[in-house]
Formats: sequence, C-alpha cells, structure tokens
Amino acid sequence: MIGLLLIALAAGAASAVMFASTASGAMISLVLALLAPVPLMVAGIAWGRICAAIGGLAATAFVLAIFGFDRGLVFAASVTLPAWWLGHLVLLGRPTTAPSGQDGVEWYPAGNILLWIAVIAAVIVAFSFGTDMSATNQGMRRLLTRVLANTVTAPDAVDIPRLVEMLVFMAPPIAAMIMTTILTLNVLTAAKIAAISGRLMRPWPRLRDTKLPLMTIPALCAIIGFCFPDGLVGMLARIAAATLLTAYALTGLAVLHTLTLPMRTRPLWLGLAYALLLTFIWPVPMLAMIALGLADAAFDLRRRFGPRQPPPLPVP
Repeated sequence: MIGLLLIALAAGAASAVMFASTASGAMISLVLALLAPVPLMVAGIAWGRICAAIGGLAATAFVLAIFGFDRGLVFAASVTLPAWWLGHLVLLGRPTTAPSGQDGVEWYPAGNILLWIAVIAAVIVAFSFGTDMSATNQGMRRLLTRVLANTVTAPDAVDIPRLVEMLVFMAPPIAAMIMTTILTLNVLTAAKIAAISGRLMRPWPRLRDTKLPLMTIPALCAIIGFCFPDGLVGMLARIAAATLLTAYALTGLAVLHTLTLPMRTRPLWLGLAYALLLTFIWPVPMLAMIALGLADAAFDLRRRFGPRQPPPLPVP
C-alpha cells in the first residue's frame, strides 16, 4: 500500500510540474502541458484506478495551492478527470464466454474509447473558450490582429480584418481537432509505457480494427445541423463536430493500415500519409482520412476490400 501511494504521489507530482511549466513562458512548456495527463494515465493503466485517483487529487491540490482556484479548476477539468476516466476505460472489461474474448474477458472496445476521447476533447475546448462569446472573440481579434501586424510582410496586400474574422471563426474547431489528437496520443503513449514495463493489465488491441459506434454518424449529422448559426450554440456545435470528424480521420488511418496490408509498397503509402499530415497542407490529407473513415463506417470497407482471413481449422 505504501508503494502504491508513493507511485501515485510521484505521478501526481510529475503531472502537476508539467502543467505548471507553462508559467516559464518557454515554448517547450506548452508541449509538456499537453502531455501532463500521461503520468496519471500510466498510473491508472499500470497500477489501477485508485492509484490514478490519489495521484490526481494530490496534483490538483498542488496546483490549487501554488496557482490558485482558477488554474486548479483548469487542471482538474483538463488533466485530472480525463486522465482518470480514460485510464478507467482502458481497464474496463467484463467476463465473457464468446470466442472473441481473450482470457475470458471482453475488454472495452478501442473505438468506444476513441469516442470518449472526442467527447472529452469537446468539453475541454468548450470550457476553455467560455460562454461569453463577445468577450472571447474580441480577445482573439486583438491577439490575432497584433500577431498578423507583426508577421505579415506586405500588410497592404492582405485583407487583415477579413483574415482575422476567418481565424476567429476557425479557432475553436481547430483547437478541438488538436485536443482530440493530443488526447489520443496521450492514451496510446501511456498504454505503450505500461506495456513496455510489463504492467499493462489487458491485451494490446489491434488498433487497425478500431471502429466508432454506429450511433456516431447520426449524432454527427445532427450536430452539423447546428453548426451554421452564430453565437454560443454554433460554436459548441462546431467544436463537437470537429472532434467527431477528427475521430473519423483517426479511424480512416486505421482503414488505410488495413487496406494496405497486402501491398509491398505499404510502408511508402503509410509514410507518405503521415508525412503529409505533418506538413502545412495537412487539411487535404485530413479530409481524405475523414472521407475514408466515414466511407468505412457506411460501407464497411475493411471487410469488403481488406485481406481475407483464412478459414478456421476444423476441430478434431
């Protein structure tokens, strides 16, 4: 019990320090802050939910004591609770007698975890932008106007006010897409650390089979219907739609991994796809991955065009 407590406190301290590093103003501190949930996720996946809960409470208390209530609330909402809940979902399982169950346990599907990641990312981004749309947009306009005035080399050739308005409109969805991707990478990193250390309490899932639940498509269609009005409702709908579309882009990558299995040039195609996603033209491959993920959800491309599974051996 003492060892578990020490591990929890160490994970909480690491997470709190990574989050608090933003006070330094260094660029690397932003990366550390985005990775702050990882120590708590590792504690939860490798040592259980109680360990993650103790570490999260200790980290939240530390941030509250040093930085005050506002920063402590942000830490609890964006780091502690998501890390604990996602670690809980990774370990969630139930006994089963079905042949698909491994070791007699049916583990929570990776696609459902991905959907939870999208929901949590939408809540975090909506929480960060707040409910006062006029104040938030005005603050972003001032910031973007100042940044563009200092970076655009030929201001007379660029319609800065129109560009600022476009960026203000796009900022919440882009932040939602980034947060969904970061949370997904955090969960994968924490699970891989637990697996390498030999403390992963479930079999490693086959990620290329990841599928979102069927109800996600009608939910996405309903949310898109609210994206067009201005105001708070439109912003929240755009944030939610962006997180779900990012989740479908990630399943699109899973589809690409599956469909390229028989190809000798598979490393080339996968490397090209990931390289393009990291360049300045990332919206184009992102849209392609979203289309692939949606097409698979609608037409089951992996079953239709993926590699055929060999028939099961006869039972003697």
